[in-house]
Amino acid sequence: TEIYTLSLHDALPISSAGAPSYSKRAPSGASSRDSKPDFNRDIYYRNKLELSFESGWLPVNIPLVFDFLVGSPYTTWPLHYTMQPNILSLRWQLDGIGGPVILRGNWDFTFSGSLTLIPRGHETRYIAFDYGVRRNFIPRNSRIAPYYEMRGGAGNINAKGPHGVFYAQGQDLTFTLMMGSGARYNLNPRTSIEVGATYMHVSNAYL
Repeated sequence: TEIYTLSLHDALPISSAGAPSYSKRAPSGASSRDSKPDFNRDIYYRNKLELSFESGWLPVNIPLVFDFLVGSPYTTWPLHYTMQPNILSLRWQLDGIGGPVILRGNWDFTFSGSLTLIPRGHETRYIAFDYGVRRNFIPRNSRIAPYYEMRGGAGNINAKGPHGVFYAQGQDLTFTLMMGSGARYNLNPRTSIEVGATYMHVSNAYL
């Protein structure tokens, strides 16, 4: 399933004492070129916290991409779904900008709470906690930063399979797998927006 998202990030306020600006120091092992001024070092730095809100629309049903690992046929179920996720996240940047030119960037860890509405399908909502990692690819002095991320988690869905609906969700305890990519545009050091496409899998993991 594809999810086309629009996300807004905002840096959380820090204490009045402030935090050391990462732009004033190069990461360990950085080259002399990497230590030259780059305004992105005021946006991506170790231990920065950001608040993020994402929303999307998932109308396309495809098989589980890992079916071949569990011996299942690569096919969709007869009952199709449309999902509309709304995800509030706390993003923790784990490091500063580093790495070779093509992969230059940093990592962040994400803690998310989500409410997914289900306008098509017999269930009506899915509430979950998710967490994961993201790699930000950060060109020098560019406001646009592509990213790739993976998230997983667990939550509660009002499953209709136990109530006799064939191919509906099998139980209320349900798990999530998400993989996505997109691009982030930094309006300033505190605020950014992003668009992307994400694959989202929801199931009870054969329980």
